[in-house]
Amino acid sequence: MTVDVRAAARRPLHLALGGALVVATALIPSAESVAADQTSEVTLPYTCQFPSGPEEVEVAVKAVLPVSARTAETIRPGDVSVDVSLARSALAQFTAVEAATLSAVAELTVRNTVGEHTADASWQQLEAPAVTLPPEGEGEDGVVLAATGDVPTVAFGSPGRATIAPAALSLTLASFTEDGAPTTPPELTVVCERADDEERPLARITVRDSAGPTTPAPTPDAPDTPVPGEDDAAEPPAKPDRPAPGLDPDAHRRIDDLTEARLEALDDADPGSCPIEIPPEWVMTTAETYAAGYANAVKLDGAAALGPAFMKVVLNKRYINDSCASTVDVTSEVEFEYEGKRQLPPTKATFLSYGFMPTTATMVLEQVGPPAVVQTHTVTNTPTYPEESTVTAQLSMRLYDVKVNGVPLDVGPDCRTERPFEQVLKGYGQSYPPAGYLVATGGNLTGYAHIPPFKGCGVGENLDPLFTSAISSVGKKADNYTKMTQAPLCVATNPDGPDCPPKVPKPER
Repeated sequence: MTVDVRAAARRPLHLALGGALVVATALIPSAESVAADQTSEVTLPYTCQFPSGPEEVEVAVKAVLPVSARTAETIRPGDVSVDVSLARSALAQFTAVEAATLSAVAELTVRNTVGEHTADASWQQLEAPAVTLPPEGEGEDGVVLAATGDVPTVAFGSPGRATIAPAALSLTLASFTEDGAPTTPPELTVVCERADDEERPLARITVRDSAGPTTPAPTPDAPDTPVPGEDDAAEPPAKPDRPAPGLDPDAHRRIDDLTEARLEALDDADPGSCPIEIPPEWVMTTAETYAAGYANAVKLDGAAALGPAFMKVVLNKRYINDSCASTVDVTSEVEFEYEGKRQLPPTKATFLSYGFMPTTATMVLEQVGPPAVVQTHTVTNTPTYPEESTVTAQLSMRLYDVKVNGVPLDVGPDCRTERPFEQVLKGYGQSYPPAGYLVATGGNLTGYAHIPPFKGCGVGENLDPLFTSAISSVGKKADNYTKMTQAPLCVATNPDGPDCPPKVPKPER
């Protein structure tokens, strides 16, 4: 089966909620992407309308954003800050009412664009702590209000070069006297607009189609090594330097650069000259493997051992070889299994709750919803065949057999997160020579997850707030780091191969 690659690349973006982009109005719990993230920053001039007249204000916007994403993939800006520099002249109206300190809540409109489609998101409730105002007559320095906070996610519905650009800004300024009392008036709302028309986005993101990435590569032997004991209390896994040893240091960036260069070249291609090959379904095959690792509990300053998790894999649910873009995208599926149930094996861990009280609990991660999706994207116009893989699973966390300071705590049979959460793990590798993470040969996958509040905890008393405050993520952040090590696949078409039966990997911190 072949299709015109240029037509596919330019197909209309799917509309959602009447818009061309999917822009979340509230934070969506999901795993934070770690694929080639970068700190993006832009400084822009604004004109703010103060009661005394317009003031020129310099605004620096900063956020951690991915270099690339797939269509419909949730992008969560991280470490967002909006620094507003107010000149001495803008402070006169506050010192005139005997203000000694000034704080702010900022709301920034952010314009998200891909192709001809644009949608605005509102970054609200960015809070800047109070700063001390310089006394009148002492120097010419102003102040900088540094506003930070969580902001909505965004997803782009069609492939192309997307931009995220700051637009209108409003500030709610609160002033206080030297003794901490509010001034009269206590607040002032100021509306600011861009002072120039120069296009200076905060970030540019390459958005690719949401099909997924790899072709199997040779599989080396893997040692059959045990995983940590069930009653292990572990230190948090160390966050590894990407990429893995032996992998081209720039592989993950070259994946994005090479893909983007090929997509841009599509405009010069002759219609029909670049067929996309979609093999028939018979290329699908099954495989089995194990994965083991650690998941941080940030609030408890510890980690729980995970696995060994037995996984049933269906390879090549979707396979697309795009000869014009020089890419291969493969989508596969994974089901966890433990004693006939869709879950990871129970794991028992001991932590110091609130820093001093030893708490032991058995935790089970249950798979919910559809099978986990494995998407692998390979660039084929370079000898090493660099690739990135993304594993996305919907999970629910259940707790039982809880003891606090050695005393059993009856949490009941259904103490769990109030809703499923999304765990996204990413890995980077190359096929020639094999290095880093490859679906066929295994390796390390890392990512973050947002743990929702708990419900159904306690018999005779409501213990939901206890576990929510002790375990659940702070605010809306995906702050619990996970590192899993996958063993090589035992593929059904090669049952006598060196990786069959599947082996248990040794997890890495």
